[in-house]
Amino acid sequence: MAVVTVQLGQCGNQIGFEVFDALFTDSQCSQGFCSKRENEAYQASCTERFFREENGVPIARAVLVDMEPKVINQMLSKAAQPGRWKYDQHARFCQKQGSGNNWAYGYSVHGPKHAESIMNLIQKEVEKCDSLSGFFIIMSIAGGTGSGLGAFLTQHLQDHYSNALKMNQIIWPYGTGEVIVQNYNSILTLSHLYRSSDALLVHENDAVHKICAKLMSTKQISFRDINQVLAHQLGSVFQPTHSAECSFHYRTNPLGDLMEHLVPHPEFKMLGVRTIPQMSETSLPYSTFTWNGLLKRLRQMLISNAKMDEGIDWQVRPPLPKLPPPGKMCLNREQHFNTSLANLLILRGKDVQNANLEGFRDPALYTSWLGPADAFSAWKTPRAFNRYERSAALVSNGQFFVRPLDAVVGKAWNMFASKAYIHQYTKFGIEEEDFLDSFTLLEQVVASYRNL
Repeated sequence: MAVVTVQLGQCGNQIGFEVFDALFTDSQCSQGFCSKRENEAYQASCTERFFREENGVPIARAVLVDMEPKVINQMLSKAAQPGRWKYDQHARFCQKQGSGNNWAYGYSVHGPKHAESIMNLIQKEVEKCDSLSGFFIIMSIAGGTGSGLGAFLTQHLQDHYSNALKMNQIIWPYGTGEVIVQNYNSILTLSHLYRSSDALLVHENDAVHKICAKLMSTKQISFRDINQVLAHQLGSVFQPTHSAECSFHYRTNPLGDLMEHLVPHPEFKMLGVRTIPQMSETSLPYSTFTWNGLLKRLRQMLISNAKMDEGIDWQVRPPLPKLPPPGKMCLNREQHFNTSLANLLILRGKDVQNANLEGFRDPALYTSWLGPADAFSAWKTPRAFNRYERSAALVSNGQFFVRPLDAVVGKAWNMFASKAYIHQYTKFGIEEEDFLDSFTLLEQVVASYRNL
């Protein structure tokens, strides 16, 4: 089943390019540490999901949307190199005027004005799929076009394709601030997506920046460096895996399988990704990994809410089954331990069947109303990813994002209480009641996750 990707705004289009490039590069890699038959099946499954062929050339199943043409033209040019993959030159929509980092302008002006044209492009791409798994929508939440227009289009997709799954991959802004109204834009985007999307896959710019600096040893970090780390993490999730233990068949419904295992209740739809190992290409040939070592570190990353395997807090432990005494133990759970609602572990590479997963089946990792049998799943393939002999990705639905969300809501509320910049939104039809609705919904989301 195919996935149609919608790339929105500068951020969405730049990340989208790196994702497709990572998927294609990995699928063509001969260093898969597996048989030729396995490699061919893997390549065919990847192509079916994310590409279609025209005259022997892989064409990304994507629609590119931005209100300014510069970035889209750059991505089309980069993707047009001989011997690689391409975008469909007709599957793009751009205008001459951006949204000026104003969510209301993207949502209330660009959305209604251009939705029909964009939806026609999406429909044409859907019609080229033999079977549609759903939509993967890549966008930021802090700007104007990606966030405002992105929220509007996600609602339209829900209206027009109610039976197709929608996953929004959202980029959380730097805590230090890129845009003065980024907190307003973020809460408006998140509240609207929570009503219309099936799952939100969250990446925090601050966390990815640290991965670039500490794990990838990048000196001068650019947006492309950050986007390539994101693409590696997304590729490690979306590339094919076997459908069951000891099966040689690959899963055919990528989004449906992810949702089934990770979103057990519509009130809980925030997902995060951790991958291990992740390092620079120059370090890779000199590194060796065992499944025991990788999974021990990944488990501790999960429970201590670490985004990378450097600087893990090994003092954090799951709470004991009995009720904790008042004081230190409660505080430890509240402040440090990351309770999970659901976890999906994806293992790729050599001797994958020998990996011991019992550490992730510990009931103490999960909320009391969902046991490990329902909350934990594992997917595997002996085919390696991106030249890593062994690698693991963990997609989690849990308390990892409570702090950043609570912080964004708090900052936005402080600005709203003093009516700062509200006029920039009301002049395009976003009223104070819309802000209050967003605050109410997101405060409920925070409370629900805190009570896991």
